[in-house]
Amino acid sequence: MKATRTGIVLRPDPTRVLFRPFEHSSSTRTLKIIARVNAMTEEEAERKLGEVIREFGSRHYKLERFFLKRFNHIKSQLLTDEPLTLERKLLLGAYFTMEYSLESAALFNPSMVWHPDQTNVPPGFKRFILSMRATGEGHISSITFRMGYIDQDSKIILRKPSRYVTSPEIVPNHRFNRAQFERKLYELRLSNPISEMMMTGLGEEFALEEMEDRLKRVLSQYRHHAEYEAIASSLRTLARSNYELDFDEDQSLDERCIFPTSPNETNGIEDARFVRFVEDDGEVTYYATYTAYNGQVTFPQLLLTRDFTHFSISTLNGAEVQNKGMALFPRKINGKYVMLSRQDGENIYIMYSDDLYFWQTKEILLKPTYHWEFVQLGNCGSPIETEAGWLVLSHGVGPMRKYAISAFLLDLNDPGKVIGRLTEPLLSPDENEREGYVPNVVYSCGGLINGNELIIPYAMSDYASSFATVNVQELLNELTGSQKQVEVNVEEQSL
Repeated sequence: MKATRTGIVLRPDPTRVLFRPFEHSSSTRTLKIIARVNAMTEEEAERKLGEVIREFGSRHYKLERFFLKRFNHIKSQLLTDEPLTLERKLLLGAYFTMEYSLESAALFNPSMVWHPDQTNVPPGFKRFILSMRATGEGHISSITFRMGYIDQDSKIILRKPSRYVTSPEIVPNHRFNRAQFERKLYELRLSNPISEMMMTGLGEEFALEEMEDRLKRVLSQYRHHAEYEAIASSLRTLARSNYELDFDEDQSLDERCIFPTSPNETNGIEDARFVRFVEDDGEVTYYATYTAYNGQVTFPQLLLTRDFTHFSISTLNGAEVQNKGMALFPRKINGKYVMLSRQDGENIYIMYSDDLYFWQTKEILLKPTYHWEFVQLGNCGSPIETEAGWLVLSHGVGPMRKYAISAFLLDLNDPGKVIGRLTEPLLSPDENEREGYVPNVVYSCGGLINGNELIIPYAMSDYASSFATVNVQELLNELTGSQKQVEVNVEEQSL
């Protein structure tokens, strides 16, 4: 069987820009810029600021607030304490700010979940959230969002996004659980007498500022000691890789962008796989596993949100937290969290854990078997629950590094047991989808079931994104080898 293309195409839009810090290579350059701006008369400074606001103010959300923030970042390099006017502070901030076109290069690898707010939706429609990997200058990837509706006939209506895009504020007083932090140090092989000494005096919960104060006190006693400085740097990196983000509630979802923040993410955030997770008590949390990249090493990370306004970002830890493509099941199974993974870059594995943030073991689930997947296998997002089993979209790579999307079915109570597997792809790149940043690729980070249709958002050659649909009944019949009617039971019905 084959998926049916909708013909909808989401292409990267270079006009969607956000403001970012404009950093300079040396403090000397920073001082020179400050000196030149401060040499302007008040009249010149006000006139130049007016030009900047007229040219850029309509392109951004709360731009002047960001200018003041940038001024506060560089004000320690002012040579005197002479008070500055608000206009000059804003102008100085503007000289250390730049526009970044977050999706100028590509908009791809979509993941789809039902929106947590289904109020004021037209009868017969459901609201969804589409997250995508946006790639811009320097091949830096971030997470961006779109919203839309699906009707009872699975017709997809996408809302035109706002042109405004803003990255969130980092929560300044994020607190860490000491026991969990120390366990992460142990997993990273950073637990030793020096790190223990550096943690001494911190409470059961502590803030980054408290840890920084402790590190400064210790380092002041061991100045120019390379081992102490290296361990302190590792502690800071771990702390800054576990953080929280807040967006303004009055911002539309499509105006929100999760831009790389932590040391692990300096070269981008890749392939977020969102899932609507239902806890044992019925509470709903949206998780996303994603890959952080610092230019040399990939780091699996976990994002948590309940409202898509406040986000918590955490490192994933454990012996088997490796490589890319982790995807969380949407609920616990037999009291354990369950995850699909691909530690060796070739096979699909399954993992179980009592702790969402620590994964110690893996079991092989699927190996490349068919000609179109001989190079490697991977998942295309989190499993979807049906009465017949866990439906999983997958991708395979064949000759000429050509990607294809397929599917397999796992037992509901024993997801390590494969019930069925398609012998041919559901979707392969056609002549309209072959050309792009990475040719001959179709790829998804997660779909939805709407009624009796499986909706597959997918990327086309790492450039743009589209949607395809598959009849769920026919798909499950093929996976189970049955012609009987299989009831679809998915989380959408609890919305």
